Amino acid sequence: MTCPGALDGFFSTLLPATPPWRPGPEPALALLVWLALLFVWYCYRVGSERAPAGPPGGLPGGGHPAPSLPPGVRRLHRSLRAYAQRYSWTGMGRVHKALREELRPERPAIQSPRVFHLPELPSAPCFPRDAQRHDAELLECACPAILREYQGVAGGTSRGWTPGPCQRFYLYRRGVCQLQHCRACPRTYRTLATLRTFVSANRFGNACFSVLQPGTVLPRRYGPTNIRLRCHLGLMVPPGCELVVGGEPQCWSEGHCLLLDDSFLHTTAHNGPPEDGPFVLFIVDLWHPNVAGAERQALDYIFAPGP
Repeated sequence: MTCPGALDGFFSTLLPATPPWRPGPEPALALLVWLALLFVWYCYRVGSERAPAGPPGGLPGGGHPAPSLPPGVRRLHRSLRAYAQRYSWTGMGRVHKALREELRPERPAIQSPRVFHLPELPSAPCFPRDAQRHDAELLECACPAILREYQGVAGGTSRGWTPGPCQRFYLYRRGVCQLQHCRACPRTYRTLATLRTFVSANRFGNACFSVLQPGTVLPRRYGPTNIRLRCHLGLMVPPGCELVVGGEPQCWSEGHCLLLDDSFLHTTAHNGPPEDGPFVLFIVDLWHPNVAGAERQALDYIFAPGP
């Protein structure tokens, strides 16, 4: 009779030895796949919550804005939808939100743009020169030539000055180049062409000489939008000239740029005597530094120059 121990020894010679069990890579790989799927799901949820699906009251590919919208706001919605159909909704979150907020225009009294307010922009009555350092330096370097061309159009037979307490000679007006005026000021026009952030392609963009005579006080007012910074280059700054923006007094100096957000309540005065002569600025509208490139392109499309 064969004993069990002998049989175990016999079969162990025929079968290969079983290796000891060690954990393989499968659990770690499964964990990585699970984490990747969780990350994809999270990105999808965040994107679906933040990306605008289309203008209120309509779909990106069709439909119409809600009939209760005022005509001006309805036109802006149509322009944004047309832009998105041609390009993309990517980066349009703040622009879309701005159009929704046109129906709820309650804003602080100290800042109240008359036409368009882009939400979530850092706001201050005045910005440091470094906010648009490149363009400020170009304008300051060209200041002597710009002053000479002002003297040429102011003392010559040039027409085109706007009447009123603040006389202006526009090179760009509401995003439209004034060709005759640019030909009269070629160096100034070339300087404008070198600026990186000049608002030159929508209705909020201007570039002009601005003249205030002694004894003139401009009433308090708001600018049309907060998407721009208005750059004042001092050409002739007599004593007694005052600027108050958002309740904060500011001052100019000849040959230097002052950047202000004119959507804040502001007023300007020339309190000097007649012998001081006029107060002269060169004014250029620059993009607010926190308006993204995609937003600039969309706003140029929505507020394209026109009648």
